[in-house]
Amino acid sequence: MGFWKRAEKPAPPTTLDHVAWEQRGLPNRELEKDDQSEGEVQRPHHVSSELERRVVRKLDLGVVPLVSALYLLAFLDRSNIGNARIAGMREDLDLHGNRYQWLLNIFYIAYIIFEVFALMWKILPPNIWAAFVVFGWGVAATLQATTQVWETEMVCRFFLGLFEAGFGPGIPYLLSFFYLRHELGLRIGIFLSAAPLATTFAGALAYGITSGHSAIANWRLLFLVEGLPTIIMAAVAYRFLPVSPEKARFLNQEEALVVKARGVRQVGDVSRIGGIDWRDIGATLIDAKAWITAFMYFSTNVGFSSLPVFLPTILEEMGYSSVNAQGLTAPPFFLSFLVTIISVYIADKTQQRGLTVIVMSTIGFIGCVLLAACKTVGVRYFGVFLAAAGIFPTIANILPWVLNNQGSDTRRGAGIAILNIIGQCGPLLGTNIFPSTEGPRYTKGMWVSAAFTLFTAFLAMGLRILLVWENKRLDQKHGPKSKISGRGATDPASMETAVCEENYGPNFRFVL
Repeated sequence: MGFWKRAEKPAPPTTLDHVAWEQRGLPNRELEKDDQSEGEVQRPHHVSSELERRVVRKLDLGVVPLVSALYLLAFLDRSNIGNARIAGMREDLDLHGNRYQWLLNIFYIAYIIFEVFALMWKILPPNIWAAFVVFGWGVAATLQATTQVWETEMVCRFFLGLFEAGFGPGIPYLLSFFYLRHELGLRIGIFLSAAPLATTFAGALAYGITSGHSAIANWRLLFLVEGLPTIIMAAVAYRFLPVSPEKARFLNQEEALVVKARGVRQVGDVSRIGGIDWRDIGATLIDAKAWITAFMYFSTNVGFSSLPVFLPTILEEMGYSSVNAQGLTAPPFFLSFLVTIISVYIADKTQQRGLTVIVMSTIGFIGCVLLAACKTVGVRYFGVFLAAAGIFPTIANILPWVLNNQGSDTRRGAGIAILNIIGQCGPLLGTNIFPSTEGPRYTKGMWVSAAFTLFTAFLAMGLRILLVWENKRLDQKHGPKSKISGRGATDPASMETAVCEENYGPNFRFVL
């Protein structure tokens, strides 16, 4: 069946009608009489499922791998300080007392202050903004190799946090411009799975670098090897990241039209980059759901931030050599990489984001308890696997939950900003509960991580109960969603007539 089809009798406007009318300069209403002939109206048919799948596959290949690779580098550049610490930086920069904790704190202080940069993805062309922040943190990461004193390293870490704040927190928001809400979770999960994958590579790469004898200190070489590729990737981001979904280089004209139709189906508009609605920002600030997810993110971040930077030290003080400790960090984080992708896929298919968060955070809680309560090295190492496999996937499911449950582009952006401003305070706590005086077991730090991880599960349960209640209110107001469309939510014919279904309105329901 062709993409365009002449209807034999007038039909209700569709998403592609809106796109066609906009391109022809017509208002979003029935076509004028002078565009009709002999009682017939030229109307675009609904998007075929095969054509839409082809477009989504192209988006998957053209957008997700690029932003995931950049996030892998970002996480590598922020967390490799844990590997550098036991590779000689502790002695060379005289990291006595709480100096190491301050190197971690200053990163997150800058990260929190500049979280509002997440909204820049809607204001500026994504390729320009990405190139700017990637280049900035790449330079800061590389310059760490040249530091001679603790104070200079503090400056580098501050600018590293500043520029990274403009990238990672806003990418889930950017992806919401490209994907429908039931597609979004898996893509965010793949993006965020770069974090445990980066930690896997961090251990293996640090093992390879620090096991040799180079002309410069091994920790300096580590920062060079892992920082310079980021600078190069800034040019790649500028060249290949799409300016907007409908202007992606890898789409042909027909596929670009499909992307525009998907935008209308989502929010009722074709163009989504440029400008924000300040009234929607105010509405988000008084929305309890935005704050609940923000505190969930805070709680999970206590363990999420501390595990990668302290795990090499924890393993070293379990009795492993520095070199072996670097290598042993890789397996737990590779497992969490796999679990992250599997969990978001299941949550997307079942549309049960809350239950997934509850299960994953419970697994992370058990892992932290084993690390806190047990003394046997083997059991504690098993606890590392559970903690990593629970905490990282929890983060990956909280982020799409925020985007799924805000009903406009600006509100989604504001929700992500609130999430990160509150949530990124978690690392300030997480990186200060492992003082060197409490090694080798770091019992207090692991118990605190366990408590906050379990608290995440209770918050997710409470939010899910609230969303069930709100959906019942929407059903009472508008009627059950299936009756509104007259068909099932996944029926292509239903999707043909859906307009603005991801913004507040009769078709909007919260994802549980």
